[in-house]
Amino acid sequence: MDERNAEEIKEMGGGQAGEIHCLTIVGQIEGHQLLPEDAKATKYEHILPTLAAIEESPEIRGLLILLNTMGGDVEAGLAIAELIAGMKKPTVSLVLGGGHSIGVPLAVAARRSMIAPSAAMTIHPVRVNGVVIGVPQTYNYFSRIQERIVSFVTGHSAISREEYLRLMTNTDELANDVGSVIYGEEAVQSGLIDCLGTLSDALDYLHREIKG
Repeated sequence: MDERNAEEIKEMGGGQAGEIHCLTIVGQIEGHQLLPEDAKATKYEHILPTLAAIEESPEIRGLLILLNTMGGDVEAGLAIAELIAGMKKPTVSLVLGGGHSIGVPLAVAARRSMIAPSAAMTIHPVRVNGVVIGVPQTYNYFSRIQERIVSFVTGHSAISREEYLRLMTNTDELANDVGSVIYGEEAVQSGLIDCLGTLSDALDYLHREIKG
């Protein structure tokens, strides 16, 4: 491993190994507002240009995305997901530990999605922090944001809109909250994730796609 790649792994949590680039999305997705310094965060302003550079690099022929995220900023997460979905190079996501909240669109954005059997995914309605103005326009705004997420997820996976909305609005799963937590096999059975997998499975898929 050369010094440049070692520094990239240290700073960005990812790097190139041969013809495959490994990108990690961990902790909380940071958007326009800075998170506390002691919070583990993935900064969207780092990820977006990295994805563009990967797509343009002649040396990189496939992208492995390792996901272990609690969620975070909706618009930042969707921006990253849209870039991944728009890549021509083979992409595979692997959910490890958790792919919660806005991590769900990130997981399904890749051409092939995989999840570890022990990993979990939380599906819930849109939430916001801070002061909320209780007027119809506010609720309409929340509804439109939620629709963007639902449309993206159902458009990039095999889960039906009805099933995804059922999981999102479930009142029997989470204490003091609305939504669902599903695990590896459940995520595959619902059509949300393509298959169970490990690191070797994800790499095997990329190598097959690269070879054509």
